[in-house]
Amino acid sequence: MQTATDILDIQRIRADFPILDQLVNGKQLVYFDNAATTQKPLSVLQAISGYYGGYNANIHRGIHQLAEKATSAFEATRQKFQEFLNARHLEEIIFTYGTTDGINLVAQSYGRRFLNAGDEIIISTLEHHSNIVPWQMLCEEKGCILKVIPIDDNGDLLIDEYEKLLSERTKLVSVVHVSNALGTINPVKTIIDKAHAAGAVVLIDGAQASSHITLDVQALDCDFYSLSAHKLYGPTGMGVLYGKKALLEAMPPYRGGGEMIKEVTFEKTTYNDLPYKFEAGTPNIADVIAARTALEYIEGLGKENIAAYEHELLVYATEKLSQIEGLRIIGQAREKVSVISFVLDGIHHQDTGVILDQLGIAVRTGHHCTQPLMRRLGVAGTSRASFAVYNTREEIDRLAQGILRVQKMMM
Repeated sequence: MQTATDILDIQRIRADFPILDQLVNGKQLVYFDNAATTQKPLSVLQAISGYYGGYNANIHRGIHQLAEKATSAFEATRQKFQEFLNARHLEEIIFTYGTTDGINLVAQSYGRRFLNAGDEIIISTLEHHSNIVPWQMLCEEKGCILKVIPIDDNGDLLIDEYEKLLSERTKLVSVVHVSNALGTINPVKTIIDKAHAAGAVVLIDGAQASSHITLDVQALDCDFYSLSAHKLYGPTGMGVLYGKKALLEAMPPYRGGGEMIKEVTFEKTTYNDLPYKFEAGTPNIADVIAARTALEYIEGLGKENIAAYEHELLVYATEKLSQIEGLRIIGQAREKVSVISFVLDGIHHQDTGVILDQLGIAVRTGHHCTQPLMRRLGVAGTSRASFAVYNTREEIDRLAQGILRVQKMMM
């Protein structure tokens, strides 16, 4: 049976990422911090420099050649994300500065307009702070009530408990598609269907899912979906909010300024049509353009191939690390992406990260912006290794050897 390892030429893929070919503390870099941000292929770097060096100009409204070329490239990215998410309408794709920005847009626009005192918002224990704090702020302002779906000790949501939280007072459900801290894949289709049956709208935080899972917002039937390009081998500071057209049309603008207007007088302003109503000011043009190149890179490899290969790495790493005495994997959900969080008996996670860095191995340590989740699991934080398509089994072997070195030095 042919595996993803057989299909993908990993060494050729690694050659596309120039940052991987360097030494850290005299050791070949092993980059296992992909859940924080993925590295960028050369084609993405060239797209950024190509814009600034070849057709740098502000977009829309300009009639000169550079402006028209920049506008065309900018809007081509919108079309590519429409295809990537399988959105029904092009104007359902709103450019943001990242997942957090998209969530805040919904909270401050939809939430302020349509939620009232006593209305209930449901999130989950697995949420990143960016999908907790905006809703807390809205609740403080509007008098709404925040409720939380619990999890079991493996890091799976308790769907029966979620059903008990739903009521006629539930107006919005906002949950993460994939946990950044544990790798748990949530049953978002089930969550969405149950929320809709209760009359609530649903936002999905897709920051971690977008690089691992094939997405279809029409099949999911979510009302909003937010993601970041820098998790998709693309640049930082650029993201997308998908929203159903009817909802976006009913929502007031989030920011005021240029581009989001039709006509301005000192007495009154009329707002632009979608998607521009939510894109005030000069956008992050170069990174929007480069994001399309990142999606094309993923397309070229095949997202299903990437997911299958990353799963092979996850299985291999789970088996390898499970053999280390004194290591405990935090998060054993039934379905996971290629993320492993772990703790070492008697060793602080920060010490683990520092020593691994001395060995050239980059992992993330701490609470991963999920402090309530860490408290629920009874740990102060974890060390997290997260894998991407350019990682290898040999690098996982180095991680295992590095952990043994940590234990030897600290015990």
